[in-house]
Amino acid sequence: MADSAYAPVDFSSWTCPAPLRDHDRIVMGHGGGGTLSAELVEHLFAPAFGNSVLAELGDAAHLRMGGARLAFSTDSFVVRPLFFPGGSIGDLAVNGTVNDLAMAGAVPAYLSCGFILEEGVELSVVGRVAEAMGEAARTAGVLVATGDTKVVDAGHGDGVFINTAGIGLIPDGVDIRPQRAAPGDVVLVSGPIGVHGVAIMSVREGLEFGVEIQSDTASLAGLVADMLAVCPDLHVLRDPTRGGLATSLNEIAAAARVGITLDERSLPVPETVANACAFLGLDPLYVANEGKLVAFVAAEHADAVLAAMRAHPLGKESVAIGHCVPDHPGMVVAATGLGGTRVVDMPLGEQLPRIC
Repeated sequence: MADSAYAPVDFSSWTCPAPLRDHDRIVMGHGGGGTLSAELVEHLFAPAFGNSVLAELGDAAHLRMGGARLAFSTDSFVVRPLFFPGGSIGDLAVNGTVNDLAMAGAVPAYLSCGFILEEGVELSVVGRVAEAMGEAARTAGVLVATGDTKVVDAGHGDGVFINTAGIGLIPDGVDIRPQRAAPGDVVLVSGPIGVHGVAIMSVREGLEFGVEIQSDTASLAGLVADMLAVCPDLHVLRDPTRGGLATSLNEIAAAARVGITLDERSLPVPETVANACAFLGLDPLYVANEGKLVAFVAAEHADAVLAAMRAHPLGKESVAIGHCVPDHPGMVVAATGLGGTRVVDMPLGEQLPRIC
């Protein structure tokens, strides 16, 4: 058939879950916590705001004011739907920022809260969100000390968006940073992974998997305090939210220039999550969590820290999943049950958009 029989193809209208990286406009993948997010920060925001505090690019900034060491973090929450099994955008907003502070070893103290409300949203909905925030703050032992409210025109929002920022005090002797991961460190995770992302997707798409999957959203500050009580020299803590456990591990490997080897058979993936991910074509390693942490601990302290984690209600299913190695620096690999290995790479964008 002659070439003239074919109509020209307009590639500009095509979309895909892993957007091409050569573009001049924001795409959903830029908010997914993967490679696109990292490039946006590295090449656009960091040069514009450049300073030594920001350069560490942790979940919380480490600050000094007088003799005090503070952690300072901010986060925005645009989850859809606003209410989901196990939680809502309200408690998610509190727990997310509290956990970012806790991952710096800080004792969370104060939060700010900014509401962006769409014209027409029911006051009863806003009230339920605010009540959930208040209850989560009381549970976490923090005060919502200041806030702001803006309203946008109907059709220019999605009901309720929330921004929170938080401040916490870092105890003396605590130095928790991704750069401190070292060969020989044991990698611990505090429980089943992938639960939050699958819970969101199940209600968003009206899917049923035989049992209700509930989000794991929770404040991890108490768990971290118990871990520090037995080992003040924790090397790294991270809550694997956007981009899941795989993204957090890749970020840590890159920051510390170490390799990470996982035992794939030790990864705590619940059967319900595994089945849902198989149905949806997802990898649980890349699915978001909101009430789990990953810890890097020197081998001589790993057993004590693991025992402390298992003694806490939020860490009773904690397991060791791997260790740091001097080989393949900056890369994460998983040892499979068949005796081989596979690379666990950084995702380009996000498998599940709008999950936090």
